[in-house]
Amino acid sequence: MTDFSHLNKKLQPKIVNVSAKQVTHRKAVAKATVEVPADILQKLKEGDFKTPKGSVFQTAIIAGIMAAKKTGELIPLCHPIGLENCEVDIEVNDKNEIEIYCTTEVEAKTGIEMEALTGASVAALTLYDMCKALSHHIIIKEIKLIEKSGGKNDFRRE
Repeated sequence: MTDFSHLNKKLQPKIVNVSAKQVTHRKAVAKATVEVPADILQKLKEGDFKTPKGSVFQTAIIAGIMAAKKTGELIPLCHPIGLENCEVDIEVNDKNEIEIYCTTEVEAKTGIEMEALTGASVAALTLYDMCKALSHHIIIKEIKLIEKSGGKNDFRRE
């Protein structure tokens, strides 16, 4: 038998059986870090820079929320969850990078971290899409889970 939760005894893909689990309040926070050239960053710092496609940060926020809501459709073995809260927050850090935080919450039998990770990822991709006409030197540096709570094991990245 394997230790991977999404593989059965025959090592074939399966959805995790959560039928016997208890419903608990679950919350997750994920973060994406995006590096952009200095000239683009300056425009974004001056105010939510508008492109021909619209407002960069506002569009990325909406895209992140929409993606989090569709996580069960995008990740093959992820349970569909009726998201109860999703917030996407975008800030510029002191290293001149853009940090995107996606916070998700639900009362459910299974975790919500995939929704947070998906929301942060798609918000970062949207930021790239909105700014690529100015430069292709944009780098989505990392996407990571910051914390999750409410399941069998809580997690908080140090």
